[in-house]
Amino acid sequence: MKRLLLLLLVCPLVQGLEPRWENIYDEPLNFNCSNRQSISSISSKHDNLYEDRIWEFQCKDTFNSNPQCFWTNYVNSFDEQFTFVCPNNYVMTGMGSIHDDKYGDRRWQFQCCQTYNYCNYNCQWTPYVNFYDEEFTWLVPSMNYLVGAESVHSNSYEDRRWKFYYCTRSYC
Repeated sequence: MKRLLLLLLVCPLVQGLEPRWENIYDEPLNFNCSNRQSISSISSKHDNLYEDRIWEFQCKDTFNSNPQCFWTNYVNSFDEQFTFVCPNNYVMTGMGSIHDDKYGDRRWQFQCCQTYNYCNYNCQWTPYVNFYDEEFTWLVPSMNYLVGAESVHSNSYEDRRWKFYYCTRSYC
């Protein structure tokens, strides 16, 4: 019985089912996909003690040559709503943020990349993918690419709700 219990506890870790958090509470987040990849899923978990979130990302092959990339400046101030979309024909390949305990919030910046032979089309926003204080996982729909994010902060919850913007891509 003890052996079975141990297997049940260890197997999910071995199989990679547990999230690989990219940050710890109250600390900076600096994530970008490997070269020639873009973000394909986003998971996040809120903690009321820290009034902060930890983040996990997955990436998928996206570019057939080395892309041209850049990081934005911070797109928001603490406690501020923001809407960010990468420039035309770019896709999102990284997310970064800093946390401040005074505000119980994060300022956000994004990495966007492009190759010149692909264009984005048929773009759309998700509805909110989470409620305040709620854990979430969002998968970029198959054959689509993440290109933007929108978020609103609540001072009473000290948390954010998130929407994502994604597009289909084709040769130009």
